[in-house]
Order: sequence, then structure tokens, then C-alpha cells
Amino acid sequence: QVQLVESGGGLVQAGGSLKLSCAASGGTFSNYRMGWFRQAPGKEREFVAAISWSGITKYYSDSVKGRFTISRDNAKNTVYLEMNRLKAEDTGVYYCGAGRDSFGARQSLSYDYWGQGTQVTVSS
Repeated sequence: QVQLVESGGGLVQAGGSLKLSCAASGGTFSNYRMGWFRQAPGKEREFVAAISWSGITKYYSDSVKGRFTISRDNAKNTVYLEMNRLKAEDTGVYYCGAGRDSFGARQSLSYDYWGQGTQVTVSS
């Protein structure tokens, strides 16, 4: 059983930056593909970014490509999401997920474990 705890959310002005962290425990972190998803009020959870177990392969949604960067530190059992040039539409609860399989990085159903989420609010 893997436990995931997100942190780093908050209130920021449009154009600003935030860096989210997701700390994992209870499993072998380097065995898992990690992903970030977000959910805005009244909307479905959507894919933001994902990273392979090795950190070599990264995936981004079109809406965040060039602004967000996903990374991981397997020695610290932590995955990060650095968010720059934030926009009001980036507002939502950000969740990190861990998936055993090497495929389906953009699909929430392919993730086996989830954190509780951290709120990001971007004021315009």
C-alpha cells in the first residue's frame, strides 16, 4: 500500500509560480509511474503531467506544456510539479497518483494510488 501526501499549494497571482511536492511512503517508489492531475469545481479530474519510473519520459497536457515541469527524486521518494506563468484556469485541487503499469499515463484509471490533494488558487 502506497501513501501519497501532496504539499505546496496556495494562493498566487496570475503570472506567478508554485512548486508542488508529493511524498510517497509504504512502497518502492521507483517502481511507480507518477502523475499529477487537477480538478476544478464542477469539472472532471484532468491530466496535467506524468513521469516514468526512471524520470526519463515525461508527459504533459497541452494546456501546461512549456509552463509546468514534472520531476522526481527517487532517493527522496518525492515527485514535484513546478508551475510557472500560472493562469486563473490553472486553479483547482491538484492530486498526485502512482501507477504500476508503464502505459496509460494520461488516464486517471491507470493509477493505483492517490493523495488527498492540495489546493491551488490563481487570482487574475
